[in-house]
Amino acid sequence: MLTESYFVSVAGPPLANNTAIAKDAGIYEHTLHPSHSTTGTLKKSSSPRNCLAVSNTHVFAAQEDKATVHVYTRAKGNQEALVTFPERVRSVALLDDVLILGTQEGRVIVWEVCTGRQVTTPACHVQAITCMAVTPFHLITASDDSNIHVWSLSRLLERDPTIEHEPQESLTNHRAAITSLVVGQSVNPDTNICISASKDKSCIVWNYQLGVALRTILFPSTPLCLALDPCARAFYASTEDGSLYAIELFAEKALLGPQSAEENSTAVQVSSAFAAAPQEAGPASCLGLSYDGTILISGHSRGQVLRWDLSSRADSTEVANLNAAITNIVFVSPLSSQRPTKPVAIVKPFLGSRSYNFTSQIDTDMVEDTRFAQMISSNGIPTDTLEQAILAFQEPVGHSIGDQEVRKENEELWEIINEQRTLQKKTLQRYVEAKSANP
Repeated sequence: MLTESYFVSVAGPPLANNTAIAKDAGIYEHTLHPSHSTTGTLKKSSSPRNCLAVSNTHVFAAQEDKATVHVYTRAKGNQEALVTFPERVRSVALLDDVLILGTQEGRVIVWEVCTGRQVTTPACHVQAITCMAVTPFHLITASDDSNIHVWSLSRLLERDPTIEHEPQESLTNHRAAITSLVVGQSVNPDTNICISASKDKSCIVWNYQLGVALRTILFPSTPLCLALDPCARAFYASTEDGSLYAIELFAEKALLGPQSAEENSTAVQVSSAFAAAPQEAGPASCLGLSYDGTILISGHSRGQVLRWDLSSRADSTEVANLNAAITNIVFVSPLSSQRPTKPVAIVKPFLGSRSYNFTSQIDTDMVEDTRFAQMISSNGIPTDTLEQAILAFQEPVGHSIGDQEVRKENEELWEIINEQRTLQKKTLQRYVEAKSANP
């Protein structure tokens, strides 16, 4: 079984005098499978909601009501750096070696942690950027001003300083502050969706590349946080009254796609929750889903971390009580990433267009694998090998490269044989002439 872990952050003072909780611990690493346990703690951190990001090597935690980000190294389990920014940070997102920050003033700050290069956009939102979501090609930012912007990552990372940074799309259907934002990992323009939750008591499913609202879902209470199924089949929402909702997007009455019986403009009212948080825990302030989408982890303002088995929809199980308000839950993929480099130490950001160095550790062999090694390590027969075999069958008989070489060799050999036969005939003719001249 794969080992799956997740990180939990807390903020605020301790709720009670509990000596069992590590002193000054602000971030906890938990193992979900094969058995639940606390495997590590990081100290001196107080991260508000949407301000925690985790990579394979580092943990980035923006601090509450401050313009600083604490950087921790996972290998050593200690703080590596304290990075200061010109504005207070309200949300963070991470893609590979690029950390993206949303500020109190509505700006986006992009920091390449292996080079130190920093890019800052104009104030794209009127109010603070409270949550963000990222895909390999796009960044989605949401704000207290009720607006959502879609950015092209390649354009944000462009080195030309004269390029103007503007959103690619703006999504403006909400009428109150955005509380949570999740995005699917599909790169197909027709199927990539993101879901936003707002204080207007609604969630909207978007095709964010096209800027189209696919479905509006209404709740009895304000949705606080969301979690999206890994295959984007459903999403889960926690509301202000402590309820937990499971919204199936492609169930018998599909909300999306060609099987949907209603128009996109039709709002759907949701009334029945699949579960409710215990009264002593309070409403869930953050949610996290396991890699296979079967386990939901919820963090609560009174310190409880609860586990929900989605396959059986049984009651929750308390897996931890951290004695402080839970603000973030971030799952780490159990599958190792196939990247050639990994950052050993981060490079602090700088402003300006000066030259910079890429500082990272090479994590793979410099020599490319042989064709035989690639065939051994791949699942089944490699695609390129199959394509070559199919093309070989499609070539006319006698016109392949091997047949041409054999035919050329045969022609050369026949030339030699013919020369030897001609020489033999000439020699035999001279012998006959010499013998007839001397009877």
